[in-house]
Amino acid sequence: MQHFKFPLRLITHPFEGFWDMKYEGKGRLSVSFAIVFLLTVVMILQKQFAGFLVNMNDPRYLNSIDELKFIVIPFVLWCVSNWSVTTLMEGEGRFKDIVMATAYSLVPMVLIYLPTTIVSNFMAQEETAFYYLLNSFALLWFVYLLFIGMMTVHQYTASRTVVTMLLTLIVMAIVVFLGMLMFSMIQQIIDFIVNLYTELVFRA
Repeated sequence: MQHFKFPLRLITHPFEGFWDMKYEGKGRLSVSFAIVFLLTVVMILQKQFAGFLVNMNDPRYLNSIDELKFIVIPFVLWCVSNWSVTTLMEGEGRFKDIVMATAYSLVPMVLIYLPTTIVSNFMAQEETAFYYLLNSFALLWFVYLLFIGMMTVHQYTASRTVVTMLLTLIVMAIVVFLGMLMFSMIQQIIDFIVNLYTELVFRA
């Protein structure tokens, strides 16, 4: 139970919390994966069941599996890219520390998105501003925690943390571009082989 209370203390006392996570061994990978899983579920629920005044998605055409790419893939990309960047820039954080710091930073989004999704079904048009305000607050809280987490885990200064986070985003964009390029090339090769096989069969 203590491991599940720790994320709640960390989001309210981030400097002390991230220090305890890295140097006192209070963070757990299992809890980190549980947080990412919960956020994925909450995001799916938000897109499926948020009130129609704030929900621009048509639930009939939503695929819950597709939602994984908006949570899990960016999470993995961030951790790998940040580890790659900070390894070259004398960061002290291990890959495990980066995964836990990133996942624990997501807790405010889990805690706020679920109740706002429920309440949005009872909101009038003029009250929807509170929905967007609370969701924006959760997102800013996440960014703040991620910044403190990266700074504490890698033992960087504030300016160095900003630089490494920006470099991490650039590396993520490069990885996505290369991934799409490789996927396109593989698809073209497969199409070429299929067309070649079809032509040989017809000529035989």
